[in-house]
Amino acid sequence: MMKSAKQMNNFWLDLPPAFSALAPMADVTDASFREVIAKNGQPDVMWTEFVSADGLFLAPFQNRDFWLPEELRIIMQKHGVASDNPLAKDLIFSPNEQPLVVQFFSRDPGRMKQSAQLAVDLGFAGIDINMGCPAKVIVRQGAGCAMIKEPDQAVEVINAAIEGAAGKIPVSVKTRVGFNRDDELQDWISTLLQTDIAALGVHARTRKDMSKVPARWENITKVVALRDKINPTIKIIGNGDVTSIQEGKKRVSESGADGYMIGRGIFGNPWLFNEEINKKNLDDVVIFKTMKEHTILFNKYLGDTKSFALMRKHYKSYLSSTDLSKVDRQELIQTPDFETAITLLNQHIANS
Repeated sequence: MMKSAKQMNNFWLDLPPAFSALAPMADVTDASFREVIAKNGQPDVMWTEFVSADGLFLAPFQNRDFWLPEELRIIMQKHGVASDNPLAKDLIFSPNEQPLVVQFFSRDPGRMKQSAQLAVDLGFAGIDINMGCPAKVIVRQGAGCAMIKEPDQAVEVINAAIEGAAGKIPVSVKTRVGFNRDDELQDWISTLLQTDIAALGVHARTRKDMSKVPARWENITKVVALRDKINPTIKIIGNGDVTSIQEGKKRVSESGADGYMIGRGIFGNPWLFNEEINKKNLDDVVIFKTMKEHTILFNKYLGDTKSFALMRKHYKSYLSSTDLSKVDRQELIQTPDFETAITLLNQHIANS
């Protein structure tokens, strides 16, 4: 018999009212950026980037050489993951990030069960199933938003994750209100609420909407009403167009959700969840030093597997509130490599 959310080792039950959460974003909420966020203004819950369960468990050993914490490599091998699988980089985290939820995607129940078992051994606080990613490459695999079209399969995947977690960590789902239309919400969300998930994150748009239209938070209110009727123990996290703590709390108060999630608003602002700091009031030198720390962590954790170009998009957002000239900004944004970036940042720190 499946354990209910109440029976689980369920950190969701200990969160404060109107709790905050960092949304999972590919090539954004990696180990380096999360560590900087945790140091400067940690939210109540953090998410990893989404990780392909299929990619983890199906990729063969290819004798690739890159840095990985030895303990992580050992646990991977124990669970049948190739010790040189670069997706393992997405599973790196520091102790001060807890509670940290690892997010996986797959339409295969067996691999989702394996992912949950791996998450337990790695020490994550929870496992989340991505049923909301709108990207074509994910939808073509029958994962992400495609699960909205296959509710029975979605339930199988959820139950497999719960079985794999074995009551040791809670399972949650992140999704959208529908694939093409808002009126898909009733059946889809009701299906999810009848499972034993501990929390449900809902992006207040459909897959068709992508991010082209404003989030419709009235949909979150409808989700909360369904939750109250079907399964009151499940925590509801609203997502969509929230860019500040104040706005998040307002959205929670209006919708009745238990928490809110911030995604794109975190770009270039690891202080976002710190109510005592407004980035606009920070001296440029503080921003430069934070950029340098982020850059060093990126190079340490990901520099041997991911392109340095990923850091450049962070730079553009970091620098948006500084007094740097347009020329100096562009020079940093177009930085080709780690060494050049550190040299330039040291110069700006010294001159500030």
